[in-house]
Amino acid sequence: MINVLCRIFVKNYKDTKNPKVRLEYGIFAGIVGIICNIVLFLTKLTAGFLTSSLSIMADAINNLSDAGSSIVTLAGFKLASKPADSEHPYGHGRIEYISGFIVSMLIIVMGVELLRSSVEKIFNPQPLEFSFISIIILIFSILLKMWMAKFNKRLGDKVDSAAMKATATDSLSDCISTTVVLFGVLITQFSNVDIDGYAGAFVALFVIIAGFKAAKETLSPLLGQPPSKEFVKELERLILEDEHIIGVHDLIVHNYGPGRVFVSVHAEVPADMDILVAHDCVDMAERRIEKRMGCFISIHMDPVITDDEVINEQKAVVQEIIDDISPDISMHDFRTIKGPHITNLIFDVLVPFGFDMKDDEIVSRIKDALRDKHENWRAVIQVDKKMF
Repeated sequence: MINVLCRIFVKNYKDTKNPKVRLEYGIFAGIVGIICNIVLFLTKLTAGFLTSSLSIMADAINNLSDAGSSIVTLAGFKLASKPADSEHPYGHGRIEYISGFIVSMLIIVMGVELLRSSVEKIFNPQPLEFSFISIIILIFSILLKMWMAKFNKRLGDKVDSAAMKATATDSLSDCISTTVVLFGVLITQFSNVDIDGYAGAFVALFVIIAGFKAAKETLSPLLGQPPSKEFVKELERLILEDEHIIGVHDLIVHNYGPGRVFVSVHAEVPADMDILVAHDCVDMAERRIEKRMGCFISIHMDPVITDDEVINEQKAVVQEIIDDISPDISMHDFRTIKGPHITNLIFDVLVPFGFDMKDDEIVSRIKDALRDKHENWRAVIQVDKKMF
């Protein structure tokens, strides 16, 4: 059904990398969210008045806040689609993350308010009025929220939207919370034990936790999170499609919002290769990635000596030392400067974040091991951080 709706309401729905198509998806998701949540608010509010249930009425208010969240998401997509300008040369894509964060804050605020009201209900219980209509409304609400969670998750995955994924999380938490409310009403009716306040408190805690999770998901891109493993593997694969490019390192990815990813990377080419041919290979790799991955990329060309036996031997010795320390550490940009008495071996080592040795300890261990093997060799080491 979701795919059918996308085909009907989103023009060129398959072209999800197109900013205009992403905007249409965002508008479509926002309108659907507003309509569904207003319907749920009105029906739940009716059920709450029929039963005098605080948990149902609180759940109704939660749906009203969800309608507001959908409006925020809609506005975020619209603002994020604005083109780059002199004040924001990388575009406005991160506004989408900000709108997702605002949605998560609304979730947390509503959860705290619901918790406060539920605690009051625990200490001041009020009798509930049973109504089959209210039960039907709650069941309908659960089913609709399940569909909305799936709807927003599907669209969020299609267009890689943190705001939509946050809304999907909110819908799932609403589905579970309404289920708790339903069971609370049924247990209270058939056991004469009033757990309406406790059910509301449970729902509130669940909503608050879901809000914090959604906030983390939307804040991470703003603070600067690493690219996915899949993104890195695909990018490396596309660069290495050219047989003349023999290695890739020093990858840096800046995410300014969906469709606004800027990448810089170093590509290794044989040092004896014609400079014009090497430059053309790098240019073609840039065009290939921009076309297939929809990101902006700048590739720095690193010449690597591959046919010098002495340098290859020196590199093998250093690699053996590094392997003895840890297989998680790698080396790149190896080169040498030979003097009359001392040969400097210059290279970078790539160390994972959170490694159990400090950077200066790693450097000292490599230098000491190299000096023990060859007293005339000296290591000049730059430590880089490995994302994965």
